[in-house]
Amino acid sequence: MANAAEDLSQYDISKEEKDKLVSEVIRYVLFKTHQNFGCPIKRDELTQLVTKSYRQRALPALVINEAIEKLSSIFGYEMRELQRSRPSSTNQGRSSQQSVADPKSYILISQLPDHVYKKYVVDSNTAPLTGFTFVIVSIVHLAGGKIEEESLWNHMNQMGLSKSEESHPILGNIKQALEALIQQRYLQKVKVNGPEGNTLYYELAERALDEDFNRRIKEYISQIVKKDIISLDAE
Repeated sequence: MANAAEDLSQYDISKEEKDKLVSEVIRYVLFKTHQNFGCPIKRDELTQLVTKSYRQRALPALVINEAIEKLSSIFGYEMRELQRSRPSSTNQGRSSQQSVADPKSYILISQLPDHVYKKYVVDSNTAPLTGFTFVIVSIVHLAGGKIEEESLWNHMNQMGLSKSEESHPILGNIKQALEALIQQRYLQKVKVNGPEGNTLYYELAERALDEDFNRRIKEYISQIVKKDIISLDAE
């Protein structure tokens, strides 16, 4: 960084101290992403890593921005800020979001080519959870981006995934597996107050609406449709 010493002078911090903070933020982001299965990391958490020892107001932004650069150049990850996805409006009543993403939160997106990522990075143990995510998000996508809770569970029941199942051999507790998609910001849960009472909906959240992920979902759906067509032709 040009004129690094001059830039750091306003923060009353040495380059070594700044580098240590950047490394701490990077370790935290990588660890939390792995530990929490990709759940977004709040910017406040990263800020606190800096402010616990340093009180300079603008220092967290400097450290986080450099951590973002190094995660990309060294580790091949884009640390992407999530844009909050608001629940859609409805004529049936006022909707209220039950799970809201922090407006300042981040996720890690691999910058590696798909074939390289699948060969060297993907953990075979998490593949079933990835498949579950794609299937559930695809169902909501095909429903127009929003589906009633009861209808979603009907689709899941057809796949052998029961709401009461607590020890599925792969997914474990099915309700918790679905809840994880909300925590990871693939879905958001919306309550609509109508004349006949409250109705719960699942909507696509910001990660499912991300351009790259949305493209992969459309490709996934297209592959399923092609297989169905080939199967029908074979009959």
